[in-house]
Amino acid sequence: MFPSKTKKWLPCALLVLAGGASWAQAAEPRSATAGAFSLKQAFDAAWARQPEAQSLSTRNEAARARREVADGWLAEPAALSLSTEGDQLDGNDGSREHIVGLSLPLWLPGERSRMGAVADAEAQATTSGALAAQLRTAAQVREVYWQWQRARVERDLARERQAKARQLAADVARRVVAGELALADRHQAEGAAALADMELTTAESVLAGAAQRLRTLTGMRPVEAASPPERIVGGEPEPADSEDAPALEAAHPALAALRAQSEVARSSAELARVQTRANPELTLSATRERERSGESYDQTLLVGVRIPFGSASRNRAKQASAQADAIEAEVQWRLERERVLADLEAARLRLDAAVAKARAAEQRARLAEESRGFFDKSFRLGETDLPTRLRIELEASEARRQAALAGLDRTAATSDLRQALGLLPE
Repeated sequence: MFPSKTKKWLPCALLVLAGGASWAQAAEPRSATAGAFSLKQAFDAAWARQPEAQSLSTRNEAARARREVADGWLAEPAALSLSTEGDQLDGNDGSREHIVGLSLPLWLPGERSRMGAVADAEAQATTSGALAAQLRTAAQVREVYWQWQRARVERDLARERQAKARQLAADVARRVVAGELALADRHQAEGAAALADMELTTAESVLAGAAQRLRTLTGMRPVEAASPPERIVGGEPEPADSEDAPALEAAHPALAALRAQSEVARSSAELARVQTRANPELTLSATRERERSGESYDQTLLVGVRIPFGSASRNRAKQASAQADAIEAEVQWRLERERVLADLEAARLRLDAAVAKARAAEQRARLAEESRGFFDKSFRLGETDLPTRLRIELEASEARRQAALAGLDRTAATSDLRQALGLLPE
């Protein structure tokens, strides 16, 4: 069966309510403010646009209404009956009879408490379902957001390569005019600059597509921060990872949602077990009558109980359906638990690999940049030919690109680990 309930994840419900309250603000596309467009901003905007966020307040109201029904003294609303009888169509001697009746449906034994348990389980399922929907939205946002960030880094690096290629082409052109280099060297340098232009155009196109996907998801125009490519903005703090599987099972929104669904099904099965007949009714009626005109009215009061007969098979289908739902939710919980633990282990491995790769890439970029400086100086002194200079420049640019992307991958891997742990963007 499921582990005992915990309230570690309940504070996240405040995020659900806050997101649901602000959905109207995301109705129209707008630009992010306060500089860099962070992952938290993107998530808040995307969640406010989700159907689950916009319907949450109504679902909470429905849950409160179900709880109020379970707290009531009557199983169903009371019914009032009015009737009158006379002899106008016969002898018209003034015979009259007026009856006022009140029917009060009563709870079956154990029905009221079980109805309350169902109402509480459904309220919990509403909250946990919204948290699970938040986590699904976070997964979409994280994927699109880091694609956009990667495209931004690629574009910024392409700009740097273009600027350096043009600077080198201008230097070679001056030396060709001065007779220090051949015209073929100028063609090579200009060809490298043209290639940098093409790469920049491609990178800008990819960035535009990524930004559009992010805007479609969030309804906001992402604003880029003025920062070097190697500085990653909008990242998340590393989580306090834990090997405590029971704690993860209790706190993970996806697992909590399945537990809540199972509790609803179990409570519904318990309710169906006692609802084997219609509700009994307490009837109160008052009669006012006379035999002939001119006589005084006689008044009587009647108190009665109506007890319907039932059978064990009356709600058998309902009981079986609820039990099947409980079994299905439990099996889904077990499968989801296996998936969550597997995703978590994979996320840990990806983060470890990303950290190691980033360190190696940073070292390579540092060495390549130092080599570029050496060869740039020797090229200016005429000690290195242009093909060697272009090769060193290409190697340094590629090393810088790999270092920047490796740093981005490390930040994205941290975000993936938080997703696997069931944590929302911060």
